[in-house]
Amino acid sequence: MTSVLIIDDEEKMSSVLARMLAREGCDAEHTSSPKDGLKRIMQRHFDIVLSDLRMPEMSGIELLERVQHISPSTDFVVMTAYASVQTAIETMKKGAIDYLIKPFPIDELKLLVKRLEASRNLREENQRLRDVIRQSFSLEDMVAQSSQMRDVIARARKVAASNANVLLRGESGTGKEVLAKAIHNMSPRLREPLVVVNCGAIPDTLLESELFGHVKGSFTGAIENRKGMFETANSGTVFLDEIGEIPTHLQVKLLRVLQEGEIQRIGDSRPQMVDVRVIAATNRDLEQAVANATFRQDLYYRLNVIPICLPPLRERREDIPALITLFLRKFTPQGSVKQLSPNALDLLLRYDYPGNIRELENAIEHAVVLSEAAMIQTSDLPLQIQNFDWSRSSFNTGASVEGMRLDEVEKQCILAALEKARYNYTRAARHLGITRRTLGYRIQKYGLQDIIEENMRPLRRVKEGG
Repeated sequence: MTSVLIIDDEEKMSSVLARMLAREGCDAEHTSSPKDGLKRIMQRHFDIVLSDLRMPEMSGIELLERVQHISPSTDFVVMTAYASVQTAIETMKKGAIDYLIKPFPIDELKLLVKRLEASRNLREENQRLRDVIRQSFSLEDMVAQSSQMRDVIARARKVAASNANVLLRGESGTGKEVLAKAIHNMSPRLREPLVVVNCGAIPDTLLESELFGHVKGSFTGAIENRKGMFETANSGTVFLDEIGEIPTHLQVKLLRVLQEGEIQRIGDSRPQMVDVRVIAATNRDLEQAVANATFRQDLYYRLNVIPICLPPLRERREDIPALITLFLRKFTPQGSVKQLSPNALDLLLRYDYPGNIRELENAIEHAVVLSEAAMIQTSDLPLQIQNFDWSRSSFNTGASVEGMRLDEVEKQCILAALEKARYNYTRAARHLGITRRTLGYRIQKYGLQDIIEENMRPLRRVKEGG
């Protein structure tokens, strides 16, 4: 039910309007005193305030300013019989949502209330969707069992609160866009737009118009004025994916946005100011591109204020079990449960994933769709995983996982890697694709110190005997 407060020094007028709106299903109150109206607004929320513009106790403009301070989400509508339309428009510039010129038909007021109700419902739905998206892309929800990803999350959390430009680096499929969305959703701009631009997917001839917009008639096919991505994202964030693919003639214009906060539509002689935070991503070697003169050095330094490098999945293998669980939940039909056989799990844990997280996600979806039983077998996995040359794997420990739980798999892999490296922690960590610190943490977590000590005794006796 839409709640409306009518404030008009003509008591009869406000009373009649309140009764009419009540018959339309509104929760309508009225008062002839602006000060009394302010007290009511402080006591409860009103969706709409309908106020006269000229009142002896307080002007409608002064009342508007106070209402905006007390209840910013309330729609303020002015009524006037004295001022010109231009005066009412000036009031709208100060924040009024609409105006009515007295005397007005009651049907006009009814339509206005319905239109404001529909607009409010749309805003609330958009906010609900933003909240859902924000919950789907938060730093807390990102899988970060490995020390490398914990470092990435810690760095992203620090930078999220600032307006600094961020450059995300990493191989394709490592989660750069997911991290960019999480940074935006943790930033003060979270309620403003996040606009994603894939610079490598848009033809060079169209990219300038996509980024900066154009005016009608500026080129063949420009049949109307159009906003660009930067203008659309004003007050929010622009995520420039594949920034290394942007052509050199547009790099100057992008640099101007970063330096001056200005954009210029194609065919427009007037620049426009925008306030955007830029997060860029690339899987290319930008330093080499600068050396080859295909990427501007000044633009590189403007983008590379805060660099964050996302490790490939083969270097953060501790995260693979949690990612597998996440994707199984995502793709398994509701009400059923899919599990991996030990051999299938073994393949997924040891595979090198040249396509990184995206390839793992596709592999799980592939297996869930093709498996006819609750237990996913190796034959359900994509052929590139089944036919992988395991002798070239960065995880070639020779461990077997038949009949083991996930934690047992990890213990077995750690012990196998240590034995292969003759208990040199640095070499074992390299075999596993993790850091030495992470290996030490895992050894303590699983209480493997005594087992390792026992296995090392024969090696020490050999050395002592030698």
